[in-house]
Amino acid sequence: MQMTTLRQEVLFMAIFTAAVLTMPFWLEPLGASYPDLLQKFAIYGIFAIGFNILFGLTGYLSFGHAAFLGMGSYAAVWSFKLLTMNVIPAVIFAVVLSGIFAAAIGYVSLRRSGIYFSILTLAFAQMSYNLAYSVFTPITNGETGLQLSLRDPRILDRTLDEAAGIPFPEFFGTEMNGYAGFYFCAVLLIICFFISMRIFHSPFGMTLRAIKSNQSRMGYTGFNTRPYTLAAFVISGMYAGLAGALLAVTDPLAGAERMQWTASGEVVLMTILGGAGTLVGPVIGAGVIKYFENIFSAYHEARLHEIFSFMPEPLQNFFVTITAPFVGEGWFLTLGLIFMLIVTFLPGGLMEGARRLGGLVVRRKSQQEPDKLATAGVGAQDHG
Repeated sequence: MQMTTLRQEVLFMAIFTAAVLTMPFWLEPLGASYPDLLQKFAIYGIFAIGFNILFGLTGYLSFGHAAFLGMGSYAAVWSFKLLTMNVIPAVIFAVVLSGIFAAAIGYVSLRRSGIYFSILTLAFAQMSYNLAYSVFTPITNGETGLQLSLRDPRILDRTLDEAAGIPFPEFFGTEMNGYAGFYFCAVLLIICFFISMRIFHSPFGMTLRAIKSNQSRMGYTGFNTRPYTLAAFVISGMYAGLAGALLAVTDPLAGAERMQWTASGEVVLMTILGGAGTLVGPVIGAGVIKYFENIFSAYHEARLHEIFSFMPEPLQNFFVTITAPFVGEGWFLTLGLIFMLIVTFLPGGLMEGARRLGGLVVRRKSQQEPDKLATAGVGAQDHG
């Protein structure tokens, strides 16, 4: 049984790895093969995977994960400014500091559960946003955001070579822009997915599922669940910090807007849309939302007139009028409708739809098998 499970995991990881690394090719027909969008797919996939470890396994719904996303971005940019443009120290500092920050917030928030836990995390995130926006301006640069400067010390870089101008984040000489930046993010996505898969199939993951199922009953038996929920919260925060660092790696700046509650709400939508508690669902949810964000937000009224130009002018104007509120700046209305349909008809997210489709195919095949056997039997009797 263990060997079969191991083989299944290896096969699943191989398929996932191949799908991620070949995204520039199979996403090209969909118009989503350019590096900036591919980087977002990978980065927000990591963000959603981490959130799923908390929400999908324990059932604790956090509305404050944007705080860790912002913390990761700030830590990465300060690493670039103070030490080196190499991305490795930036990623390490971001993950460590985000984990410490998550431990502090989780220690307080996890004293409550349900809606009270969600409100506490939201409050901490908004406090972090306001502190970054106004109070800690010497560290965060307030509303302008933290950016690289010619006056940055970059101690490690300058001891090796006095570089002219503002350099770009690099990985041992390879600049992290374009497809190089995507593949760096993609490799980290694969690693994060593998760690998540091991957590899901570990005794620790089984304990988290038991907490989600009935935490009160576990408490009555004398089992202390808080260390497990806190560990899940910290791991989830570290994933968010890594995602924030990668946002700074591919675009070296950090702003307080990454700590806003809307960023926390976005990762909730990604996870539920794809399928909370599933392995690959959050990654799919992140990709779908970022894809539709890119497609629908790019349409404007002139573009809509071009699309409906084959129609008579009255019909053209009518369809442009009813379509315009759902695209451009109003694309969130489209996202809301999609989310409403998914929650109504597929409560388990897109992965539930995939399972239903797979079950339908299996049932049809099983129904066809007796028909084939019966036909073969009749043919044999006729032959006899």
